[in-house]
This record gives sequence, structure tokens and C-alpha cells, in this order.
Amino acid sequence: MQQEPAPLTRHLRVRQDRGHTVLEFRGEIDIAASAEIVPVLDGVTARPDCRIVIDLRHVEFFDCSGLRLLFRARSRVLDQDGQLHVVCTHPLTLRIMRATGLSRLLPPHRTLDAALGRPEATSGTL
Repeated sequence: MQQEPAPLTRHLRVRQDRGHTVLEFRGEIDIAASAEIVPVLDGVTARPDCRIVIDLRHVEFFDCSGLRLLFRARSRVLDQDGQLHVVCTHPLTLRIMRATGLSRLLPPHRTLDAALGRPEATSGTL
């Protein structure tokens, strides 16, 4: 059962959905937003076998600070033998992910259902 998101900061909401912790990034993800997100990100990625989805659908701006957050999350999740998925549809964010090679390490899903592994969801990545 899906829980309603709890507003933690203006840039991040966290909720549980189908056995995953969903981190919904919002607004402009820059160095200031990163400083707000890192403590929460570190908390959820410190758990063994964590299953994390980072949802970027509500992001309006994404710079290298956002990329660092994704790389950090990936590294920490892999250290804990967990899983990390990213949901992203914004063309500029996708372009940044492709240009840096991050989309090869974390292939972005088009929908939250696809990231959560729902069988009837639109499959495939961008």
C-alpha cells in the first residue's frame, strides 16, 4: 500500500511504495538543495538490502550537484547490496545523464510503476 508523501524539505519527499523507499526530488536540484537532501539520502541508503527509487519527474533544474547525489546514492546502495532505480522524463535532465554516462549506470525509467517493477507497467528504459 502506498503512503502519502511526507514533506521533509522543499526539495525532497520520502514515502514507501511497494517495498521501496521513494525519494521524490522537487524543484531546483542545485548545491543548496543537495545540502538538504544528503542527510536523508545517507539515512535511507545506509540500510542493508535497501530498495530505493529516486523520482526526478518533479525536478525543474538539475546541475552537477544533482548528478553527485545520484552517484552517491548508487555507490551507497551498491555497498549495501541494495537496488536503486531512477525515474526521469525531463529532456534536459536526461541529456545531462546521457552526456555524463550516468544513464548507462542508472538507466532511467519512464514511470514510477516501471521502476517499482510492476509487471503491467510500461517496460523499458529511456
